[in-house]
Amino acid sequence: MSLAEAAIRVEELTRELNEYNYQYYVLAAPTISDYDFDQKLKELEELERQFPQLLDPDSPTQKVGGDITQRFHTVRHRWPMLSLSNTYSEQELRDFDERVRKAIGNDFEYVCELKFDGLSISLTYENGVLKRGVTRGDGIQGDDVTTNVRTIKKIPNRLKTDGFPDLFEIRGEILMHRAAFQRLNNERIENGEMAYANPRNFAAGTIKLQNSAEVARRPLDCFLYFLYSDNRNRLFNTHWDSLQAVKSWGFHVSEHTALCTSIEEVLAFIAKWDEARYNLSYDIDGIVIKVNDYGQQEELGFTAKSPRWAISYKYKAEQVETLFQSVSYQVGRTGAVTPVANLKPVLLAGTTVKRASLHNANEIERLDLREGDTVFVEKGGEIIPKVMGVNLLKRQPDAQPILYPLLCPVCGTPLVRKDGEAVHYCPNEDGCPPQIVGRMQHFIGRKAMDIEGMGDETIETFFKRGLLHNITDIYTLTDKQDELIQLERFGQKSIDNMIAGIEKSKEKPFEKVLFALGIRYVGETVAKKLANHFKTIDALMAASKEEIQSVYEVGERIAESVTEYFAIALHRQQIERLRQYGVQLAIEEKEIQRLGDSLTGKSFVISGVFEQFSREELTALIESHGGKLLSSISGKLDFLVAGDKMGPSKLAKAEKLGIAIISEQELLQLIGS
Repeated sequence: MSLAEAAIRVEELTRELNEYNYQYYVLAAPTISDYDFDQKLKELEELERQFPQLLDPDSPTQKVGGDITQRFHTVRHRWPMLSLSNTYSEQELRDFDERVRKAIGNDFEYVCELKFDGLSISLTYENGVLKRGVTRGDGIQGDDVTTNVRTIKKIPNRLKTDGFPDLFEIRGEILMHRAAFQRLNNERIENGEMAYANPRNFAAGTIKLQNSAEVARRPLDCFLYFLYSDNRNRLFNTHWDSLQAVKSWGFHVSEHTALCTSIEEVLAFIAKWDEARYNLSYDIDGIVIKVNDYGQQEELGFTAKSPRWAISYKYKAEQVETLFQSVSYQVGRTGAVTPVANLKPVLLAGTTVKRASLHNANEIERLDLREGDTVFVEKGGEIIPKVMGVNLLKRQPDAQPILYPLLCPVCGTPLVRKDGEAVHYCPNEDGCPPQIVGRMQHFIGRKAMDIEGMGDETIETFFKRGLLHNITDIYTLTDKQDELIQLERFGQKSIDNMIAGIEKSKEKPFEKVLFALGIRYVGETVAKKLANHFKTIDALMAASKEEIQSVYEVGERIAESVTEYFAIALHRQQIERLRQYGVQLAIEEKEIQRLGDSLTGKSFVISGVFEQFSREELTALIESHGGKLLSSISGKLDFLVAGDKMGPSKLAKAEKLGIAIISEQELLQLIGS
């Protein structure tokens, strides 16, 4: 695969995975199976490994998916809620075990736990009293759902024992038992309400309700499984010890947990619960494996997205046969056309399956899918189905192949498909309704202009009513309040909040505006680099492709996309209108202050456990004095800051390369404090 082809595929995968994360974390209505999501994520990781110049810090591989709903107060996590790497393969588990052994040696244990199919939650306790319950959100910050969490009987509002830290967080999973799910779902159906697809969705929907009395009526459960505190390592040496302690403090900890001394014992535990999981009263979708010793966990460390000391093994999904009836085609914000299979309804893993994504024309061709085929459908992660293949023994002799459309199913424009690309696109970006609406929805998004009081449905409604035609029309709504008040579900308070949000968006920095424009390949990180380099939108519009490409880590593909965007007269007109409305189109530079310069020009790697500072505190200390942190040991490294329980492989490599190995105190001496 060439760099250009890889860049296109990375953009496609990033767009798809961000959308799937939004559906899963915010809407609690996933549209893809865990298995399919994981496969796409792995494909993106592999492309970024092969072509490191395509790795964007905002890539789905570098973060936990999910945005924050605007209905609750947003709280920043004291300790980030990272996700776990997933595998469905015994060999990948053995590979994980081998990586651990290479890093920390052979003297370690694993803790195996059930992987609950629920909603992740973080609980903060101060002096034994529950102070806050926060959802995972995007891993950095989540929704404060404390009032609802207090209604869950298995979560203590006050601890009745002692021995716990003054301040700590405990992580767990909120879930609903299958019997309660069935009873409550039947009530919804009898009342003419939409049924939930599975217990996980019901639990997620419940914890986000505004009425805590209704939450209390729905019997939620919660298993707790991980402790965080500033002095945790002084209280416990291992994760297993902390589990026994939190159980004694009154927390609901699963009894189905095992301490294993080898990968063979781990595999035996996995095999046991592959059968036994059906005897549980709640759903699990796999097993979580964690290195037990806290010091060894710190030594193994983290990637940007997940810990290197833990992994989850997921069980394979069920599969059934059903009739393939037809294909529908959906057009996204970037013009990508996605085919969707319409199926004869069939019961699979406890829910009725009617639709499945076919991804692109290549997938249809790979399946050799034909009208009236009987297909094998698998529900990976027991959420959203995937067509795995065709039962050729049941194919009708005259079955006709599926012909991919030549025209956009919405606007009728001829579709394009560049050489090497899997996806068909509608090129009518300024005239195709789904693309226009999608770009406006992107523009108001939290990571872009963050316009409070407006959502995706609002944009769709305004577009259909002729109030909005492009992103600049959003700023004309302040003069259309008489029309807005006539619309259903738009009271004066809602309108006032929306107008205030529109006005506040004019304060967003230039880099956010540039990202909000929705230029293909210009993500948050690239937008920041371009804004910092060119300073103003005028300088960027006047720049040649070569000048844009000269910006650090901005390649030809991005430079070409930016110049093509600004070459369109309509886009330049929109920029001028944004300028007239007072949107920030120039960067506001701020002076960066540091505590000192004693470490300027020096690079560091931190490894091990320290007495006086945490690794995070040492990182901040080094950076505040001009030093630079590297992710691994190489010939470019100046200092290895070594603490207790440092891995033997790192120490050996540093000694071989002749790198200076210093202690915590020697680092402080370098700083001069």
